Amino acid sequence: MAEKSYDVVVVGSGPGGYVAAIRASQLGLKAAVVERSEIGGICLNWGCIPTKALLRSAEIYHNIERAEEFGLKVEGLSFDGTKIVERSRAVAGQLSQGVQFLLKKNKVDVIVGNGSLSGKGKIKVEADGKATEISAKNIILATGARARTLPGLEPDGDTIWSYREAMVPKSIPKSVLVIGSGAIGIEFASFYKTFGADVTVVELLDRVLPVEDEEISAFAAKSFKKQGMNLLTGAKVTDLKKSKTGVTATIDIGGKTETLKAEKVISAVGITGNIEDIGLEKAGVKTDRGHVTVNEWCETSVPNVYAIGDLVGPPWLAHKASHEGVMVAERIAGVKTVHPMDASKIPGCTYCHPQVASVGMTEAAAKDAGHDVKVGRFPFIGNGKAIALGEAEGLIKTVFDAKTGELLGAHMVGAEVTELIQGYTIARQLETTEADLMATVFPHPTLSEMMHESVLDAFGRALHI
Repeated sequence: MAEKSYDVVVVGSGPGGYVAAIRASQLGLKAAVVERSEIGGICLNWGCIPTKALLRSAEIYHNIERAEEFGLKVEGLSFDGTKIVERSRAVAGQLSQGVQFLLKKNKVDVIVGNGSLSGKGKIKVEADGKATEISAKNIILATGARARTLPGLEPDGDTIWSYREAMVPKSIPKSVLVIGSGAIGIEFASFYKTFGADVTVVELLDRVLPVEDEEISAFAAKSFKKQGMNLLTGAKVTDLKKSKTGVTATIDIGGKTETLKAEKVISAVGITGNIEDIGLEKAGVKTDRGHVTVNEWCETSVPNVYAIGDLVGPPWLAHKASHEGVMVAERIAGVKTVHPMDASKIPGCTYCHPQVASVGMTEAAAKDAGHDVKVGRFPFIGNGKAIALGEAEGLIKTVFDAKTGELLGAHMVGAEVTELIQGYTIARQLETTEADLMATVFPHPTLSEMMHESVLDAFGRALHI
């Protein structure tokens, strides 16, 4: 049987991989995807999508609990944890099938098996104990990443969970200890708190959501505490002792040792790239601290071998991976208008309650970079739509260069900010100035009006505060 040959072969079918293959095919290249597990990768099957389905259930439950505020009466409110998980899995399954349809529609071959570099322009695919080899003029590595583990705190799938176990609980535990307060940790903390668990979050740094603007982080922390979350910052879990009833954690807080008991522990201390068993060393592809090293075009140290997404490091975001996939496919196809990605224009979203979203520099980072800044703020309490929705808790913050009017960064906490942030992302992409934003007409009554007011406030022109 003749060896299969392609213009582009993508190893991994996550949001970076399948998008890269589809775009390559659209540009007239013969493309294939090699996938060893589930089409759609971790994001679609065990990450972004199913977690948002879980959090949607939590959001609806939270809103029903507030029914009387809206003149409504609900009696006998309860939940079925099994059905909540079933819905989440069904959503993931539906979208995985959708990606399979898109690949077929765009004439992308799907090859099932574990793909690894086996020589110049060669990929070995192993499946069911058999190995075959395919050739490709260009190879895109998109194998993603997995949860990072700490020595002595490794998930066991029973009492110490990774994100996978946390997504499919058999029941809602009475108490949960979350290690790490990044997006993954805080989202799970928010989900389990809504459904009645006693939640403690341990963060090594001095504040939760440490990558966010300090003011937004503080606002979110205040809200989390108001909900009843226990936040331990500047703290480190040094030991976990398992028993029949759960786990006893030893926590170092500023040199003092405390113990805390919890039914379940969720480890959310970051991720590391899936660099093993894909032939990197044999091919001479350079890696650094668990990720593949690439240049601004996602080119590795080996010609015609690219790497994208979580495999190449932060920001670990699905939309970043997809953008890189398109960029690489277009560069391979010779598209003249393609540009390297600017990471400062990538928005980040955390779907906790309240939501958090941002793009660009924090106020502190802008000052550290030497900018003379103007900062605008607008609280949700000053917005008519937010009050009508019963969502008056929140803040929008904008950071501008005082001399040029460049929008350096935007930071939000509150209802639906994960949708609102795209407005500022477009503004940064188009290099919009404060004058352009102030001259823009925003619809009323909407939450987006607060974006306008925050810009106005930065320049002393706010109308509603």
